[in-house]
Amino acid sequence: MIASGDRIVAGVSGGADSLCLLFLLLKYARRVPFRLCVVHVDHGIRQDAEEDARYVEELCAGEGIPFILRKADVPAFAKAEKCSEEDAGRRIRYEAFREAAEGMGGAKIAVAHNSNDNAETMLFHLFRGSGLKGLCGIAPVREGVIRPILCLDRREAEAYLEERGIVWRTDSTNDGDDYSRNRIRHHILPYAESKLFPGAVERMLRTAEMLQETEAYLEQQTREALETCRTKTPWREGSFRREPGEEALEVEAFLRLHPALRRRVLHMLLKGLSPTGKDIGQAHVGDALGLFLQQGNRTVDLPFGIIVRRQYGKVVLERRRDPAEKGAERDAGARMKDHGAWEAGPVRLPEENSGDFSVYDLGNLGKIEFTAFSAEKSGEVPKNQYTKWFDYDKIEESPVLRIRQKGDYMTIADGRGGMRHKSLQDYMVTEKIPRQLRNMMPLLASGNHVIWLIGRRISEAFKVDGNTKRILQARLLGEGDRDCRGSETEEKNV
Repeated sequence: MIASGDRIVAGVSGGADSLCLLFLLLKYARRVPFRLCVVHVDHGIRQDAEEDARYVEELCAGEGIPFILRKADVPAFAKAEKCSEEDAGRRIRYEAFREAAEGMGGAKIAVAHNSNDNAETMLFHLFRGSGLKGLCGIAPVREGVIRPILCLDRREAEAYLEERGIVWRTDSTNDGDDYSRNRIRHHILPYAESKLFPGAVERMLRTAEMLQETEAYLEQQTREALETCRTKTPWREGSFRREPGEEALEVEAFLRLHPALRRRVLHMLLKGLSPTGKDIGQAHVGDALGLFLQQGNRTVDLPFGIIVRRQYGKVVLERRRDPAEKGAERDAGARMKDHGAWEAGPVRLPEENSGDFSVYDLGNLGKIEFTAFSAEKSGEVPKNQYTKWFDYDKIEESPVLRIRQKGDYMTIADGRGGMRHKSLQDYMVTEKIPRQLRNMMPLLASGNHVIWLIGRRISEAFKVDGNTKRILQARLLGEGDRDCRGSETEEKNV
């Protein structure tokens, strides 16, 4: 948890647990040097809270430890956020801890949870109908937060202070049964320890450790399973799923997962879309799961403005944007900027066999490189999704990189040895390209004639044939300007 030279922010309320943590940290600092700072939060609930703050401040002054006091109005915050005072207090405390940690240049946060807190948390989550992760209780280390006395029970912490003559403060709000955790603390756990199983808290701690190991393994399996069914973009693998506020899954691939992994995958994605990462329950997961199990394009609305919809063999999960964002999305240019930050414009065609090339940035889609060479020096026409050859001399009007516009069309084979024009809109509908993607897909066009809908098909009118003399090559580049390693072959009609 702590290494030499670390910076530690300790949350100290003045109660027995937090003072036990403070003095154990001070003792450990004599063996492993690290910088320590104390943060105390006044929740604005108790009249005697200022006395607690002064007491902790005096202790810190005596030990030469920097002290930070944060005052808050927890009842007002809870009312504004429509949450319990218990949840509001926790959120405010961790915000204060993180601010102090950032002020120290990235410190770890030490809090004083003990084994009783862990047992209470496990029962609280069990009674609420939590999944496996909730039953794991409190992790000793998670996301920059350490809990050095999680292995101690409350009586051990108090005994440690009593042996050293250290007085602790008592929070009167812990004496009542207003909070669910207090009722578990005052009634259920003591009954279990005295009437059912002496040592129940210690046994629950061991169970939590085993469950945490199991959860860590399943978390890894869930992430791997997610990658097997995440939708790939129509133009480039990997970028669609990285758009902020939107995810998509292939129905067939998803249904091949074990049922337990299906629920975990959906829960992971829905939590990622919720603003707090909380309050997504199994009922919400079940609503989303139903879209995979029933045919037809349908939509379900979930909390936090999350929409889950089935379309064309995929299920898309997204969060509604506010009205200002929606207005901006009506403009195709704004949508391009929001979803890729790439610049549309004319393409400079390089000279044949000159070694010259031109490269254009397509934002999060990568880069596209153009080169030219004589057909005599060419080999077999590439069959992968990301490298295309065109007959240079058939491109009469200077090509541009852009998104679709009214009047765009492609030339396709008519099945009888001839060719015909097909509007780009009709092509996108036929290929079941989601409406939300159509105004974001980059294309290479000569006037309204689409040369290449990038990542999809090229127009028949620009294909290389036996009469081709010069070849224009367009290649999508990955990280470090390497060729995208797409293993997929072209569509049968490309």
